Amino acid sequence: MENEEINHKLEEHSADYGNYTYAEYLTWQLDGMVELIKGKVFKQAAAPRVSHQRVSGRLFSKLFTHLDQKKCEVFSAPFDVRLPVKSRKNEDITTVVQPDICVVCDPSKLDDLGCVGAPDLIIEILSPGNNKKEIQHKFEVYEEFGVKEYWLIHPNECTLIIYTLVDEKYQGSRLFTFGDTVTSEAVEGFELILDDVFEGI
Repeated sequence: MENEEINHKLEEHSADYGNYTYAEYLTWQLDGMVELIKGKVFKQAAAPRVSHQRVSGRLFSKLFTHLDQKKCEVFSAPFDVRLPVKSRKNEDITTVVQPDICVVCDPSKLDDLGCVGAPDLIIEILSPGNNKKEIQHKFEVYEEFGVKEYWLIHPNECTLIIYTLVDEKYQGSRLFTFGDTVTSEAVEGFELILDDVFEGI
């Protein structure tokens, strides 16, 4: 399918469609970023709002500082995370996402194109228009592919919920907000005071 046709369908329908692979994804030059979830194409929401960028920047800074000189590395979008089912070949991969922030502790999963396999921690920050994708579709693939910990942040409400993988299923935390300090089970020693993230956004 030509780039113009894909752009047109995304603009016209604003919905998932198709059955594509990462090899095809690499050939596209589209208007805006897209993700593949089990072969379906999802258009990214409009450019993130200021509150989203502030939360993202503060979280990335905290993680980067914590992980300095450690084995784990933190990455921010745009950064391709490929989730292979059986093969790491581009033509066999049908799920590639771009989390807002992710932490990878296994260096063998990293290559020049990004990450192949589940990161240890993924953080998604909700934006208007992408909540269904983050809450439903991404939740399902992150759980299925074994992302150890998934943080879902609502910047407008200043809330965080942490999903931790237990026996291949996510268990959700209570809703965290101002006044709370949270710790990560996937990133050893990482502790976050939420006031430092949400204050003044």
